[in-house]
Amino acid sequence: MIITIHGTGMELTPSIREYAEEKITSLEKFFDKITKAEIDLGMQSHHHNKGDIFYAEVTLDIPGRVLRVVKEEPDLYKAIDKVKDHLKIELDSAKEKMR
Repeated sequence: MIITIHGTGMELTPSIREYAEEKITSLEKFFDKITKAEIDLGMQSHHHNKGDIFYAEVTLDIPGRVLRVVKEEPDLYKAIDKVKDHLKIELDSAKEKMR
């Protein structure tokens, strides 16, 4: 799987980059035909009630489909975890449809 990681409105530290790559790479054990993963991590402008809001957007290319999930959280690591969990569900359903 080819993984590209982009940061929008924030600096990507090596630990953030490594964490995101580790989480998305772990999806290969659920679906081994993922060809490409694009990860966009960023911070939206300051929300008036909630402070900084981070988002994680992941686009996966699998045979015949493209899966895209976006999650927003006050903590970037939580957003990455939620995207991974949602993509796992999407990959399970895609695997069932391919059978």
